[in-house]
Amino acid sequence: MRRRAVRFGALTAVVTLAAVLTGCGGTGTRAAPAGAATASAAADAVEPLAGTPAPRLPVTVRSADGEDVTVTSTDRIVPLTGSLSEIVFTLGLGEQVVARDITATFEQAEKLPVVTRAHDVSAESVLSLRPTVVLADTTTGPAEAIGQIRDAGIPLVVVEPAKELADVGRRIDTVAAALGVTSAGDELKARTQTRIAAVQKTIPARRKNGEGGAPRVAFLYLRGSASVYLLGGRDSGASSLLEAAGAVDAGKASGLKKDFTAITSEALAEAAPDAILVMTKGLESVGGVDGLVKIPGVAETPAGMDRRIVSVDDGVLLNYGPRTDRVLAELVEQLYPDGGKSE
Repeated sequence: MRRRAVRFGALTAVVTLAAVLTGCGGTGTRAAPAGAATASAAADAVEPLAGTPAPRLPVTVRSADGEDVTVTSTDRIVPLTGSLSEIVFTLGLGEQVVARDITATFEQAEKLPVVTRAHDVSAESVLSLRPTVVLADTTTGPAEAIGQIRDAGIPLVVVEPAKELADVGRRIDTVAAALGVTSAGDELKARTQTRIAAVQKTIPARRKNGEGGAPRVAFLYLRGSASVYLLGGRDSGASSLLEAAGAVDAGKASGLKKDFTAITSEALAEAAPDAILVMTKGLESVGGVDGLVKIPGVAETPAGMDRRIVSVDDGVLLNYGPRTDRVLAELVEQLYPDGGKSE
């Protein structure tokens, strides 16, 4: 579960993030009444930089697993997570990508063959595509498959997964360096950071005391088909995003230090969320909002009583990639639907 949460991002997104929502009143105290809204259609496509960068190769980079990897060609790129695919396509190298992980759900990648499911990599499928470079992250596995790809002589660069907003620029830099397009990486990082900052300026001013404080939002990871119902804590991957949107991570604030803990009535009562954040497919898996409020403890929270549910697409929510500004904008829009003065 930890891996899934980080990537959906990576919980590569899985989780494959991303990653959608319904929010608070104009004062910033509560999420606006509603069922659940989904991410805008724009989040289903990436926006590449203008032009196609010319890689300066060969390059040698240090992989996150300690290996020094030399990349001599980017003609056939295989990213093994959806979040890494997002970065490669946005850098302008999408034409060189020859396969995708199942979590790469955005428009430009949807017609590529699916050769892996991130935590269930098929080395044979990857190698059959004759890749010139493979990108993975530290949660990609099994280890035997990663070793088999390396043993075949394919340059394989492992990247640290994203866990918070501060990781956006680092991930872009790492991928750009591995593909020999550092200038494009600088441009994309600057564009992404500028857009995130612009969204944050739209967050309504919040009263610092009393009922007008920041909305408390609980992140729930749901998979009804597997009877998985989890409440996100400090390390779920959602805290940084919620805080950037001017909200309080209710699970973290209630003292949950792990990534996830099983949902109980007691844990939800302690979290006392004004709104609940879920992934779109997770919400669907429990039968929508009607099914969600039947999970023990949910109906008794302020969010459950008001049916204030924020639903973000699985493929973008926790990716912390070039589309983070879109996810953040969706959060802000739905947490503060009546607008307000910027802080």
